Amino acid sequence: MSSEKLPAFIETCNVERKQDLSEDQEESQNPRLGNELEPISKRQMKKLIKQKQWEEQRELRKQKRKEKRKRKQLERQCQLESNSDGNDKKRIRRDVVHSRLRLIIDCSFDSLMVLKDIKKLHKQIQRCYAENRRALHPVQFYLTSHGGKLKKNMDENDKGWVNWKDIHIKPDHYSEFIKKEDLVYLTSDSPNVLKELDESKAYVIGGLVDHNHHKGLTYKQASDHGIDHAQLPLGNFVKMNSRKVLAINHVFEIILEYLETRDWQEAFFTVLPQRKGAVATDKACESSSHDKESARVEGRLDSDSSEEENSRNELDSPHEEEKQDKENSTGSSVTFIPH
Repeated sequence: MSSEKLPAFIETCNVERKQDLSEDQEESQNPRLGNELEPISKRQMKKLIKQKQWEEQRELRKQKRKEKRKRKQLERQCQLESNSDGNDKKRIRRDVVHSRLRLIIDCSFDSLMVLKDIKKLHKQIQRCYAENRRALHPVQFYLTSHGGKLKKNMDENDKGWVNWKDIHIKPDHYSEFIKKEDLVYLTSDSPNVLKELDESKAYVIGGLVDHNHHKGLTYKQASDHGIDHAQLPLGNFVKMNSRKVLAINHVFEIILEYLETRDWQEAFFTVLPQRKGAVATDKACESSSHDKESARVEGRLDSDSSEEENSRNELDSPHEEEKQDKENSTGSSVTFIPH
């Protein structure tokens, strides 16, 4: 090969080598589908199709959200125009009359509850707070002996509690800042039945979720401290399938409802859940008397049927005797025929 053609040959070889290297790199980056990639399952294929459809409908969803916002704005505007008094919510809030009655949840039983029950207590307190904020006659709400596991759980799961309004959250026991003569401990074990709510009093609800493990504890504590105690007049108005022990938020809500309606029966039936099987006492009495009457009628019918059966047997017995006599007479004549 001549010296003139040598450089051109070398350059051509280098170009071919570069092309081969680039092809090898592409093959290594993009492996063949046939052998090296796993086949896609039907479920994965459906997911991919759904994902694609979701991406395609993104703009459509955005448009729908805009239309929904516009529709709500128009509805609010129409409502404002139709109401001569202005905004309904503001009108309702003006009707709110704060009660002087103090309602206390005693959280001094922290050590008697496991974490699961502490969480339940926390949820019931949240419900009480929300209901009191919505009530037409909100009470003076106190949370006392606040600390320990309950406070830790609230700090971890509900950091907004520090901004709660219209509530007095205190680490102290209620007896340290409220006079003993003003206190009434609400407990289902008390022999005293509450007839009316005295708004000058402070009613205490035991903050204990124990599933009946510490029965009579709140009553004993109230008696030991010389505090007045009473139970809600549940038995006077309601007959239930289950125990008369109510959840903390149910007691709280019943008191709020009573302050609004001044009717214990209406308060009980508004708040009590259906699973309690609550029935008005007069209806319960009617049903029990009806059951007794039906049982009495059934007993009378049974006795009448037994008497009828006996009389039928008595009527049948002479025929049987007649038949037997005939058979006997026939038999005797056959025996004594003369030859």
